[in-house]
Order: sequence, then C-alpha cells, then structure tokens
Amino acid sequence: MGQERVATTLAGAVSKEIGACLASVDAELERRYPGDPGTRQPVHTVYVPADAFTAGTLRSWGDRALAALDEHAPDAASFAAALGPDGGSAGDVYGRVRAKLEREPVEDLRVDFEDGYGDRPDAEEDEAAARAARLIAEAYGDGTAAPYMGIRMKCLEAAVRDRGIRTLDIFLTGLMEAGGLPDGLVLTLPKVTYPEQVTAMVRLLEAFEQARDLEPGRIGFEIQIETSQSVLAADGTAAVARMIQAAEGRATALHYGTFDYSAGLGVSAAHQAGDHPVADHAKAVMQVAAAGTGVRVCDGSTNVLPVGPTEKVHAAWRLHHGLTRRALVRAYYQGWDMHPGHLPTRYAAVFAFYREGFEQAAVRLARYAARAGGDVMDEPATARALAGHLLRGLDCGALGGVEVAGVTGLTRADLEGFAAPRRHGRTDPVR
Repeated sequence: MGQERVATTLAGAVSKEIGACLASVDAELERRYPGDPGTRQPVHTVYVPADAFTAGTLRSWGDRALAALDEHAPDAASFAAALGPDGGSAGDVYGRVRAKLEREPVEDLRVDFEDGYGDRPDAEEDEAAARAARLIAEAYGDGTAAPYMGIRMKCLEAAVRDRGIRTLDIFLTGLMEAGGLPDGLVLTLPKVTYPEQVTAMVRLLEAFEQARDLEPGRIGFEIQIETSQSVLAADGTAAVARMIQAAEGRATALHYGTFDYSAGLGVSAAHQAGDHPVADHAKAVMQVAAAGTGVRVCDGSTNVLPVGPTEKVHAAWRLHHGLTRRALVRAYYQGWDMHPGHLPTRYAAVFAFYREGFEQAAVRLARYAARAGGDVMDEPATARALAGHLLRGLDCGALGGVEVAGVTGLTRADLEGFAAPRRHGRTDPVR
C-alpha cells in the first residue's frame, strides 16, 4: 500500500521567510528564558550574624534542634500532636526529620553582615569577613560544609555602599587565597530598589573576576526583594523583572524579605507575616517575573521563635509548619529559618509534602514516560512538574532513590531530562 499524498498550499520559501523573521525572537527567548538550571535548590536559608558564626555553627544548629525535639516532642506521636490538624503526617516523617538533623541539619547558610549584624567598627567587620572566608573554606575542605554557604553583604545604598563592597572583597579574596571559590558559594544582595543597583553588583563581580583571572560569569548572586519599589517601580512596571535582566545571567534567586517589605507598606508589626496579602502579592509578582528565567523564588521567614515552655514551643511550631506547607503549595520551595527550633518543622513540612505527593507523581510520570494511558492526560509541561517534584524530594532526603526508581522505572538522569528537557536535549518520553 503506497503512502498517501499529502497536499499543501504554501511554498517552502514561506516557512524559511517566517523562520528568518522570528530568528531574533528565537534567540531572545533562549537568552531570557533558558528554563530551570536543573541544580539542587535548598529547602531553606539559615541566617547567622557574622559575629556569631563559628566552625561549629552547623552542628550546633542540628544539636539544638534535636534537643528541642527531645524536650518538647520526644516521639512521633507527640510531634504530630504538637503540630495539630495540619501535622497529621508528621509522625510518618519523624524518623526522617531526626536523621536529617543528624546528617545535614542546614542546607544553605548565610553569614549575615546586614540587619543581623548591624554597624560595627570597620576593623571589626574586616576581621569578621576574613574569618567567614576562612571558616567556610575550611568547612568545604574537610567535608563539614552545608551544600550552600556564603554571605549577605550590606546593600549598595550610598550610606553603606563602600562598607558592603569592602566586606564582599575581603570575603571573596579570602576564599581565593584559601584555594578558590567553592561550588556551593552563594552571595545575597539585600535591599535592592532599582535595577541599576543590580547592574552595579554585576560590574563589581566582573571586576573581581578579571582581577583574579576567573571565568566570566563565575560568581552569581541572589537579589533580596524587600522594598515596594522592587516590585512596582515608579513608572508602574514590575521592577523585579528588569532586575533579573540587569543581572545578565548572574541572578540565582529572588529572596522575599518579609519584615522590611511589610513595614515599607505600613503593615503593623503584629500582622507582618508570610501569609499577609501584601506578602502574597509581592511573591506572586516575583514568581511570574522569574518563571522560565532559571531564577528561583525564596519565601521569607517568621519571627515567632519556638522557645520557652512546651506550650509556647508547640504554638510556634504549628505556625511555622503551617506557613511552610502553605508556601510549598504555592510553589515557593525555599524559605528562611531564623532559629534552630525552626528546623524540625521545616523538615517535617517539607518531607510530608514530597511524600504525600510521591506516589501520584511517580505513577503519572511512569505512565507518561511509557506512553501509557491513565485517568489523567499529561503534557510535557506537567511531566516537568512531576519530575521536578521527585527530584526535589530526592535532594532534601524526603524520598529515597530506590523507592523512586522502583515506582517510576526511571533513573535520576531520566528525571533530570524530564525536569529540564532543554538542558538535557530531551523532546520525547524515554520509552
């Protein structure tokens, strides 16, 4: 049986003309929206004042978190009960939480030279910046580092600009003198109001790279969104979108600053929280601006600390657990933690989230990969989301590699191909 002739009307030249017409758009899409980088995203960032950071900080946070569990929730049932109705699955992940606190209590640590540190004599801050570089270099050298570590410098506003630049220079220079920049290096630029401040940070890092003969673009940074002008500029545009472009590919994340942002909008102190309407609006704008660019969005923090008698600790845990779950549902997969007592509820909420969605995500992705039918018709975009869910669960320890492979029949490389197909050259299912 011969192949049926297919009739067309347009000449091939038309397609070539259209392609030529859109070539610049194709290049612009590739440049501006490269997609997710496919790297691990930490579930949180821990901020430690520069004067309080020591070689034992990471282990101390884990030990203090474990001690809080021992005192206020010594077993799975008591932990689940402490978290209330939203903590029903906490008992199932209790062992994983304790194991995480013993093995890797902090995924991302920022030595803070900004609000958490304040203004100090120059000699004192110089010494603290040099010490931070030395301790972080040593931690990566002996295997005790968190996956990601770095500093939050002072901002580039006129009053503290020179101090911020000097601290950054001392810190980066110290790392270079100690052997080079670690792969997990992260820098945070706070209180960004205008895209030009982002451009200035790019020029600053370019100058350092050139002086140290580093590969151009080697050093990236996070942009902290904590002013109203960074969300809505004076001309009515979303300044945060312009900031991402001003970073020239160096922006790695947008971090929401709960309290500075809320205060800037006149929210009273008692109502400054991550679930306030002004916070939801800011993070939604950040999320849309960052979509497809490879820049991640990080939620803010709660300033309600789990300290004091058990009843008070449980109340703070319920609040933090609920805010973390709420953020995860809204696709904010990272947040700030300000106290060791926040670690148990951070990991409880994160682990429960990924485990609750595991079976459905794994089965749906397996069917998609095998081109098999099911009760849901998934598309490539959904496959990316399903694979992303599984990879994030694997990275933080909520899921195990054997159990994921057992249900999906897929390797980690397969999952990465679905999650970031443009980076892995995948256009079709693996089967």
